[in-house]
Amino acid sequence: MEDIIVKTKLGEYLVKAGLLYTETDEWLRKEGETLFIGVTDYAQKKLKYIVNVELPETGSEVKKGETLATLESVKSVADVYSPVDCEVLVTNEELLDSPDLVNKDPYGKGWIAKVRIKGGFKEGDYLTPQAYADKIREKET
Repeated sequence: MEDIIVKTKLGEYLVKAGLLYTETDEWLRKEGETLFIGVTDYAQKKLKYIVNVELPETGSEVKKGETLATLESVKSVADVYSPVDCEVLVTNEELLDSPDLVNKDPYGKGWIAKVRIKGGFKEGDYLTPQAYADKIREKET
């Protein structure tokens, strides 16, 4: 499976293969009973330059749909929502000193948290890369 480049009149966005996506523009990578969570290229480009990141506390429990982290940009403030009921195992503390990593490398060094899934996970509840790419195209037309 290959990465998808979505080209619209308003911009160009990378959708990485091998990840799952949410309706609220988070990506997730499942590794056993844990998930890495971040925001998509589309989300970070809409926010513009990110100047601050509020991370969750390690050990905290977050319900699906609740705020996991907050991103502050020169343009606005946006919540990052948890895609599952989870316990926060690790946060990307590099973001505290370099919040622009979310802009520079949203699918790599800009990840936000690694969490332990609590209560189940169904891949079918999330968007495939192709479905997410289609969603971006719909939003941008």
